[in-house]
Amino acid sequence: MNDVLRAFARALASMLHPRMLWLTFVPFVVAAAGWGVFFWFTWQDLVGAARSWLLGSSLGTTLYRAFDWVGLANLHSAIAPFMVIALSIPLIVVTVLLLIATLSMPMVIRHLSARRFALLEARHGGTWWGSLVYALATTLLCLALTLVTMPLWLIPPLFAVIPPLLWGWLTYRVMTYDALALHASRAERIALMRRHRVPLLAIGVASGLISMLPTLLWAWSLLLIVLFPIIAAITIWLYAFILVFSALWFGHYCLDALEGLREEAARRDDDTRVLPAA
Repeated sequence: MNDVLRAFARALASMLHPRMLWLTFVPFVVAAAGWGVFFWFTWQDLVGAARSWLLGSSLGTTLYRAFDWVGLANLHSAIAPFMVIALSIPLIVVTVLLLIATLSMPMVIRHLSARRFALLEARHGGTWWGSLVYALATTLLCLALTLVTMPLWLIPPLFAVIPPLLWGWLTYRVMTYDALALHASRAERIALMRRHRVPLLAIGVASGLISMLPTLLWAWSLLLIVLFPIIAAITIWLYAFILVFSALWFGHYCLDALEGLREEAARRDDDTRVLPAA
């Protein structure tokens, strides 16, 4: 656990570097532009579909009655747009994560290589295309698990446990591959992911919990629905900022672990050479 906290502190220090702050804008611009165009052409249709579903469903009737009961009947028209926003959040976050993994993470690792790990040999156990395929496959599996487990989210306290675990697992798998792709061989990467599975998952879950903070802005958008484009842009940048920090956290931890693994291997080789002479 000390290694996890040490990597956290180093990631915080690295996050203040201008190059790392600049990296938050690359996925932000791409994600904001992509989702902005999507919502520009589909927003009215999506809200209309959500409103039709709410009017014809028992859940929608319950929500409208609940709003009437607490004296918020004038917010009926905001429920459908907020529903569209709520369903879009996971997709937006996954989009930013994939952009961080494919665009920003290689630059994060090169930055760490030039500063802390200049002497660490690069064995190129992964590729950019391998990272993309791995990230997409892992994301699809995570989305499938999300759909399968969604009924359990209605059971306390599972609704507070399952989403962070799923997001933590996804983040841990994607970020670890990218953190080790340049320096570790394939065998080293697999060995490190097995040996450090628990701390890496802990970093992933912690990153997932931190990533939930921008969601508070989405909650406010129920009352400030007219500011949705501004709120969306701010939250997308916050997601990008948090995920670049997560990339640094994984990068520091994984490369430190890789150094330790190679030092162990070097000591074993030395012992093997000494034993016959004895």
